[in-house]
Amino acid sequence: MFPLGFYDISVWLAITSIILLATSELLSPKYGQTHLILEKKHLKTTALILGILFLSTVVIRIYQIIITL
Repeated sequence: MFPLGFYDISVWLAITSIILLATSELLSPKYGQTHLILEKKHLKTTALILGILFLSTVVIRIYQIIITL
């Protein structure tokens, strides 16, 4: 059996997308002295995809609740 439940995955998606979106908005394109250039577009796209996945889990959960009534 998979150790994570549907609710756990939904919360993980929500937290991860919020962290990635905040990171893409707050960090400068160049981070520190490492000369690592962050691609804000890819970071923001990933955050939005995870946000959409989270919203789809919410819709699935609402559908399950309506069906069981």
